[in-house]
Amino acid sequence: MNGLYRPIASLPGVGASRAAKYEKLGVHTPYELLYHFPKSYIDYTKPIMIADAEAGVPVAVRCSVVKKLTASFVRKGFAIYRVLVSDGISELILVFYNSPYVYQSMKPGEEYFVYGKITGGFMRREMNTPQVQKVDQALLLQPVYPQTTGLTSVMIRSNVRTALSYLEGEDMETLPESIREPYGLIKLKEALYAVHRPADLAELHAGQYRLSFEELLQFQLGTMMMKQRAGSSTGFTMDSSVDLSDFYSALPFSLTQAQQHAIDVICKDLCGRKPMNRLLQGDVGSGKTVIAAAAAAFAAKNGYQTVLMAPTEILAQQHQHTMEAFLQPLGIVPVLLTGSTKAKEKRLLKQQIEDGTAQVIVGTHAVIQKDIQFHKLGMVITDEQHRFGVSQRAALAEKGGSPHKLVMSATPIPRTLALIIYGDLDITILDEMPKGRLPIQTFAVTGGYRERAYGFIREHLDAGEQAYLVCAMIEESDTLENVQAAETYAESIRKGAFADYRIGLLHGKMKSQEKEAVMQAMKQHEIDLLVCTTVVEVGVDVPNATMILIENADRFGLAQLHQLRGRVGRGQTQSYCILVTDSRREDARERLKIMSRTVNGFAIAEEDLKMRGPGDFFGSAQHGMPTLMQTALCSNMPLVSETQMAAKQILEADPEMKSSALQPLRTAILQLFAKSGENSLN
Repeated sequence: MNGLYRPIASLPGVGASRAAKYEKLGVHTPYELLYHFPKSYIDYTKPIMIADAEAGVPVAVRCSVVKKLTASFVRKGFAIYRVLVSDGISELILVFYNSPYVYQSMKPGEEYFVYGKITGGFMRREMNTPQVQKVDQALLLQPVYPQTTGLTSVMIRSNVRTALSYLEGEDMETLPESIREPYGLIKLKEALYAVHRPADLAELHAGQYRLSFEELLQFQLGTMMMKQRAGSSTGFTMDSSVDLSDFYSALPFSLTQAQQHAIDVICKDLCGRKPMNRLLQGDVGSGKTVIAAAAAAFAAKNGYQTVLMAPTEILAQQHQHTMEAFLQPLGIVPVLLTGSTKAKEKRLLKQQIEDGTAQVIVGTHAVIQKDIQFHKLGMVITDEQHRFGVSQRAALAEKGGSPHKLVMSATPIPRTLALIIYGDLDITILDEMPKGRLPIQTFAVTGGYRERAYGFIREHLDAGEQAYLVCAMIEESDTLENVQAAETYAESIRKGAFADYRIGLLHGKMKSQEKEAVMQAMKQHEIDLLVCTTVVEVGVDVPNATMILIENADRFGLAQLHQLRGRVGRGQTQSYCILVTDSRREDARERLKIMSRTVNGFAIAEEDLKMRGPGDFFGSAQHGMPTLMQTALCSNMPLVSETQMAAKQILEADPEMKSSALQPLRTAILQLFAKSGENSLN
């Protein structure tokens, strides 16, 4: 296909060094480069007058060169070049550092578009290191690409222009006219030109609409086809007359209406002829584990085993303790199987799992090892699903034939995004918090308030409570300034602000046994203050912990900050979250304002999606679902509805998409889901 699928290094102007940088962006071929879409555009279609520019805000100005000022050589190898320009009314000095090429290319009397921030006062305005385009050669909507160190947006624009030339003479169309015409979609090749080199806003929007539509359509079709295949009969249909009243009466608290509804829906699923495929989505502390325990009790009463698989040993152990408290009164004793389970104990557990003595098995990836054989595995529960590789979940599901599947997640996902990512799952949302939980009070402060925050924490430690101090990194870094490193931080406060308290340290580079020991010490209140990295984000349940201070909070996404905040507020005592940052970036400050305003995880997730875009919502590509690249889902529910309708019409007419007209689209869907493990369509 004319070089589109050759290594990116073969593209003229790239080479081996730049290819390595492209790989960091997930771009390996010219074809993938064409799908590395701009994150924004510099709009030169409506330039403003110099006098109207707001200080410090990027603006586009149309101007002509008045004269080129003499270059200043500050030191050997470093020069400053200045060009005086005018918009016909006001003058502006353009400043370039070590950029003789741009300086020399600008000619007196010629017109240019310049883009940048204007600084200075009425008498002398400057624009440092502006982007410059000749008016008669200008791309009026200039794409700005996601970039990485050593690979600028200007470089990417140049390489994209070359990659676009490869499209000439190629038939790349994936959607037949029967789909394009009713929805007003331009052809694929036209759309790629339109998003990378748009002539105007109308062309850009047409290109974005076509690419967004197809991307969502592929997701909708893929997940609908998976749902069709998952809809086969199960060998684990359960009896709806099984009574859970003894489970409810043994609980030390009353269930919320949301929890009771979730249990009822799940038990109904378990009694159906089709295997359950349900997502249980609940905010931090909404009480998902008791629902998992109820479902496991229902399965056990029906004679079936349940596996609850957690991503870490800390979380697995937490679940085992909690499930034991709920199930032991019924005579059901959950067992724990992890990588650190001793050989002798593991042999005994394997036997109990195989003969059915073990009715509820809680574990990590150790439960999917080949030597583990189940007696009657009727239900598989995975917690924090996005933290597993899909192949791990698939291996577990395959062990039981076609068991019922329940996915639990404390990561709030905007409803729109959930419809796409979990299109093959039925969704239950816990939108009610357990009674007695007080909302966590959140404060965003600068580093200047750190000592006052420390004093506030000490007051609570003196009252017998516990606290977390979260750092963005483990060790000191030469590349990230002012980022509090956990090890250095712990050593500093041991000698200073918290010298009279018991300090613990927890981070991801510690061995499993070390992490376990630290968390046990925290739970047993042998530690007053735990300095940690984000390893504390999931699965740590210490009701006595009421304070969490997060250093360099601007370095975390909203969803991650919300997860971290959820480590406190798990008891009946008022809890607090303090976010510390010295960042002056407006987007960072806005994120922290949002955190201070609300504790609603779903509202925060919506804001996170708006600010970051869909991208890879979870921050890594390990969960096996393809990455959303183009569609601004947070504000595009009508497009989701349109593509759902189109997908249903396509599958109603051709359930397997076997017609020749649909083959390019079917191939694209298969490629999209090719590495999705249990979600694979192959």
